[in-house]
Amino acid sequence: MSGLVNALVIAAVVCLVIVRQFRAQQVGTGRRWWLVPVVLAVVALREPGIVDAHHRTESVALLSVELLVGLAMGAGWAWTTRIWAEPDGVVWSKSTKASVTVWVVGIALRVGLFALGAALGVHQDSSALLLALAGTLLVRSGILVWRAQSFAPTAGVATAYGDHLARPARKERV
Repeated sequence: MSGLVNALVIAAVVCLVIVRQFRAQQVGTGRRWWLVPVVLAVVALREPGIVDAHHRTESVALLSVELLVGLAMGAGWAWTTRIWAEPDGVVWSKSTKASVTVWVVGIALRVGLFALGAALGVHQDSSALLLALAGTLLVRSGILVWRAQSFAPTAGVATAYGDHLARPARKERV
């Protein structure tokens, strides 16, 4: 993919993720929470320009710091996210104002890294940013799933009136 397409994908993913995270949503511990970050990482790693051939050492150092910033941002975002469980056992999450601070600091650090790379003359491809975004989402999702497991319903849950009654069957799809 071209740099413009990567930039558009990154912007779309970031906008989608940010908008979704500031609304309450269920934390599904059984779903494939790792799938989107893995797909983003594969797309990023398929690009040949992730490391500048003329400035290999500086490029790898910048990429490493970018990944560390992404991982720290994901952890900070996950720990500033509010998690709660409803009486029915469903676990919910919603980002807080502290999460906004994590995003602002993370973006400022990434802009600083880009400026440092430009000052050093290192060609920086958008796939490095995409890889760091994948790391951010992977760490955040993993920590949220781990935190949500502590809200799992206990084995001795009392039944409510009418729980023993037969429920209507779902329609079968043909």
